Amino acid sequence: MATIRDLRLVPFRIPLRAPLRWGKASEMAALEHALLQVELEDGSLGQAEVAIRPTIYGETLGSVRAGLEYLKPRLLGLEADDQEAIRAVLESFPCNLGLKGALDLALWEAWARSEGEELYQVLKPAKHRVRVSYILGMASEEEMLLDARMAYEAGVRVFKVKVGRDLEEDGRKIGRLREAFPDAELYADANETLSPKEAERYLLAWKEMGLLYVEEPLPVEEVEARRKLREKKILPLIADDSAMTPKDLRRELILDTFDILNLKPARTGVTWTLEMLALAREEGKRAMVGSQAQSSFGAYQSALLAFQQGVTEPNELAFHLKAEGGFLDFPTFRQGWLYWEDLVEARFDEEAFRRYTLE
Repeated sequence: MATIRDLRLVPFRIPLRAPLRWGKASEMAALEHALLQVELEDGSLGQAEVAIRPTIYGETLGSVRAGLEYLKPRLLGLEADDQEAIRAVLESFPCNLGLKGALDLALWEAWARSEGEELYQVLKPAKHRVRVSYILGMASEEEMLLDARMAYEAGVRVFKVKVGRDLEEDGRKIGRLREAFPDAELYADANETLSPKEAERYLLAWKEMGLLYVEEPLPVEEVEARRKLREKKILPLIADDSAMTPKDLRRELILDTFDILNLKPARTGVTWTLEMLALAREEGKRAMVGSQAQSSFGAYQSALLAFQQGVTEPNELAFHLKAEGGFLDFPTFRQGWLYWEDLVEARFDEEAFRRYTLE
């Protein structure tokens, strides 16, 4: 088996059609990410997108560079299929989830190619299609409707709506979405903005509005309050920030704080995503896959994992529609569905990528 010869980082920038706003104060106007490349001794190349999120993971481009420099001498020379050794290196380096998730993805792709296959041939699907959803950030009603219309016309039929700042405003926006897209389904993402005192009232209102479920209504540290809120069975709860790693997930499973797990390969790669999916499945939990607001290339790699056994809910694989360009021609959604036969035809476009690189 070929050993790891080199690790490289190439920053890139893709503007967004409009800013994405979420949580209490987070905003993003462009995808300012990096492409992580893993090269093996036999020339096999694996690539993955590092989603740089200072307000979520505490990572910046500078910290990602520094983290890679720290990990590089510990990974070079390891055999690409020695998952135990590679995992030991990555897990001995706490935090840095975006960097480690991308490293794991790129290593899997490089290993697959050294075996004469592509990543999609290694990650065999358990189904032939999956439902997709699109994230609607904090915006005025008109901005939100324009954004939703763009995604709807691109084939999306499920929307995740950022909520939690103002219940009355949430209601107006959800009502407008219902009127404009009567055949679409909606669910909420509160990004930890509610307090334990107000959470029940908000969830009851969102249930009346016909939402499917709500993601992270309470701050992560409010573990007992989250457990009690789930016991009320008002709406199914999605775990995201509270279950970023296998260690987090084991805690949440013991306390039984959620119904649906939002898996993000951008932070858990292939290795930890598959492990967490198996843990959730064993406990009877449902699951979805999120793309962490990535380009079409990052969404493509995340989509490969959305076809795994145990992924049951709509997957956040449409955010790239909000970007002004990209370097992978993501397949068309068909009436709310992404089909495996379409996905495996997608290819990384080297020439297009060069248009967005920063160095």
